[in-house]
Amino acid sequence: MRLLTAAVASLALMVGAQTVSAAPVEIKFSHVVAENTPKGKMATKFKELVEERLAGKVEVKVFPNSQLFGDNKVLEAMLLGDVQMAAPALSKFQKYTKQLQIFDLPFLFKDMEAVDRFQNGPDGQKLLGSLQKKGLVGLGYLHNGMKQLSASQPLKTPADAEGKKFRIMTSDVLQAQFEAVDAVPLKKPFSEVFTLLQTRAIDGQENSWSNIYSKKFFEVQPYITESNHGLLDYMVVTSAEFWMQLDDDLRVEVKKALDEAIVYGNSIAAQKDAADKQAIIDSKRSEVIEISDAERAQWVKAMKPVWKKFEGQIGKDLIDAAVAANK
Repeated sequence: MRLLTAAVASLALMVGAQTVSAAPVEIKFSHVVAENTPKGKMATKFKELVEERLAGKVEVKVFPNSQLFGDNKVLEAMLLGDVQMAAPALSKFQKYTKQLQIFDLPFLFKDMEAVDRFQNGPDGQKLLGSLQKKGLVGLGYLHNGMKQLSASQPLKTPADAEGKKFRIMTSDVLQAQFEAVDAVPLKKPFSEVFTLLQTRAIDGQENSWSNIYSKKFFEVQPYITESNHGLLDYMVVTSAEFWMQLDDDLRVEVKKALDEAIVYGNSIAAQKDAADKQAIIDSKRSEVIEISDAERAQWVKAMKPVWKKFEGQIGKDLIDAAVAANK
C-alpha cells in the first residue's frame, strides 16, 4: 500500500512538473503597418493585456511593418499555422468570401458612426462568421478611417483622375471603382507604396489619414483630396483550427483581451484621424483639397454604378442594411 501511495505521489509530482514547465501558447500577430498607427497600437495593447492576465500561459509576439508577411500572404500562412493572428484590410478576404466586398463599395457609408452601426448590428456580426467554411474565424472589426485620395496632380472631379495610375489593394471592387473614373488601378503591396510614389511609378493612392501620415506618403504626394469616398477597416482574424484547440478558459480570456484592445484601437483611430490630417496640413508638404458638394456629387455619380455591378456577389439585402445604417 505504501509502495502504491508512493507511486501515485511520484506520478502526481511528475504531472505537476510537466504542467508547470509546459510552454505557453504562442500567438504570432502579423500586421503590415507601423507601430504608431491604430492597428499597431491595438496589437501592442492586446499583447500587454494577454501577458498581464495570462502570464506563463499565453505569449503574444507582434510583427509590424510586414516583417513576417504582407496582407496578400498572411491568410495562407495562417491556414498553414505559421501565424496565429492578423488584421488584414477587409479587401484581402475577397478570395475567401465575396460578401465582405461590401466594405469596399465607394460612398456607401457617410461616416464612421454609420460604419459602427452596421458592424455592430446583426448583419455586420454575421459577416464575422462568413469565413468559417474556409478555415478562418473573424474576431472583430478594427477601424482605421475613411479613405482619401492622394495624387501628383490635384483631384477635384472624376475627370482629373482619367489616365492616372493608382495603387489599390487586391480588390475587384476597388479596381472597378477606379475604372469607373477612367483611371488605371494597380494592385501592389502596401510595403511598396512609398517607393512607387517617390519614383513616380504610380500617380496616386487611396488611404486613411493615419496611413498617409505614418508611412510618409504626404512627403511624396503634393496633393490630397479629402474625399471620404471609402472605408479602410480591418478584420482581426485567426484560424479555426488554432482557435478551437485553445482551452475554453484561455479562449474566453484571449477574446476578452482582444475585444478591449479593439475598443482601444478604435478610439485611437478616431483621435489620430483628425490629428494626422492636421499634422499633414501643418507640414506644408502636401496640399489638402476640400471638394465642394457639387464636385463630390460628380464622384458619387461616377462610382455608384459599382454597387450594382457587385450586388449579385454581395447581396442586395446586405447593401440595403448598410445604407440604412446611414440614417
